[in-house]
Amino acid sequence: MKRSESLFAIPDFSLSPRIDQVGAEERASRFTKRSIKKESKLNGLKLVLNMIDLTTLEGKDTEGKVRQLCYKAMHPHDAVPGIPTVAAICVYPSMVKVAKKTLGDSGIKVASVVTAFPSGQAPRDVKIRDTKFAVNEGADEVDMVISRGKFHAGDYNFVFDEIAAIKEACGDARLKVILETGELGTFDKVRRASDIAMQAGADFIKTSTGKIQPAATMPVTLVMLEAIRDFYYKTGRMVGMKPAGGISKSKLALHYLVMVKEVLGEDWLNNHWFRFGASSLANDVLMQIVKEKTGVYQAANYFSVD
Repeated sequence: MKRSESLFAIPDFSLSPRIDQVGAEERASRFTKRSIKKESKLNGLKLVLNMIDLTTLEGKDTEGKVRQLCYKAMHPHDAVPGIPTVAAICVYPSMVKVAKKTLGDSGIKVASVVTAFPSGQAPRDVKIRDTKFAVNEGADEVDMVISRGKFHAGDYNFVFDEIAAIKEACGDARLKVILETGELGTFDKVRRASDIAMQAGADFIKTSTGKIQPAATMPVTLVMLEAIRDFYYKTGRMVGMKPAGGISKSKLALHYLVMVKEVLGEDWLNNHWFRFGASSLANDVLMQIVKEKTGVYQAANYFSVD
């Protein structure tokens, strides 16, 4: 997709709306004060679990570790009936084929990080080859990182064109665009990067790689959700959202769902349009589900260490 073919025309990418940081932080804090009753809480916890991209992105990853994670994705807690699977497994491109084979016909997606994750510091042709390799290995979804250096230099056209090129290389795979909001610095820049990514064809926008702090926060996610809402009003095209990094407790995840419902509506409350990027969140959600069903907590060592 070239800029002239973008879904709605903004002649200057710097014209994205300015964000009131204090206002955004105050609005985000309101979502943490909502009371969630017992039945709604249990349904919410199951929804959170079904929205997780269970992730392992370490240099020490082995095929055995990926297989174990895939088994956990398919069998979160066999002792408790009615627990859903996670949405996807997220791995490096070299592990996509292992994950794809292990997951079989479970319906769980395989997501792969690409484009010289997490730095994004590689030539575009390398990033395109990285993307095509992951897709050819069987990735259903691709999580790319934007070139933050180019973004900070004000070369927004470069960022747009690179995202569009990766989108084309994805073929039928869905594209999640990681902004690495902790490196963008301001809410204004988060909004501008969100707008660029969506105009360039992103199927999802994603907060973070999980490799730097701060990662996902509720105010940053709110800014991105509002960008998605405005984009939908302008174009009629839905874009997904994935906060990633720093969300390890189920209570916080439920606050995110409240925010999604109130900003975007119930159409986004499913794993086709909303995901959590996490490694330890699943265990806490499972502990809370067992607590809601039985009235007692299980010890952490009843669950696998990811």
